[in-house]
Amino acid sequence: MHGLRKTGCLGARPQNPLFWVAIHPGPVSMRHIIAILLQNEAGALSRVAGLFSTRGYNIESLSVAPTDDPTVSRLTLVTTGSEAVMQQITNQLNKLVDVVSTEDMTGGEHLERELVLLKLKVRPEHTDGVRGYVVRTGGRVLDPATDGFIVELTASEMEINAFVSDLAQQAELLEVVRSGALGIGRNARPLRVVR
Repeated sequence: MHGLRKTGCLGARPQNPLFWVAIHPGPVSMRHIIAILLQNEAGALSRVAGLFSTRGYNIESLSVAPTDDPTVSRLTLVTTGSEAVMQQITNQLNKLVDVVSTEDMTGGEHLERELVLLKLKVRPEHTDGVRGYVVRTGGRVLDPATDGFIVELTASEMEINAFVSDLAQQAELLEVVRSGALGIGRNARPLRVVR
């Protein structure tokens, strides 16, 4: 909301003039999940990452893998910015020769998941409790060794954060490996190459 606010100097006497400063809200910065179909060529990923770094935008997570077409990879990245910034990024991405198509999934209905692998040091008397918690939350125990108890969970970012936090209170976290967000739109139009 635009408005005016009174400001003054610290220690200023009441009769001193107050300065009126216009308050202009900045653009609202929001988390965005962008899916990119990319030609599976050497240097394609570095060109996409370079676009972000040269403009000073941060990539919070990045996941890349081939699609059912071995010549095309799907890149899913998470970044933060205003709608205007995201539109600018999408326009710039579409100018890259390696980019086949892009979609900012944040604007529409989508499913988002992330995988986490945790290596824990679990005291023997807590093993059953940790195992029970992991199973109740939908995770799996991959290796039950007390000095390298490895678990996995596929869930939303918020659920992963809670999972890691809860397990850190029950055992010592030795290693945390997160895939970063993966997303797929719920709309009828799939993001894929049509040949």
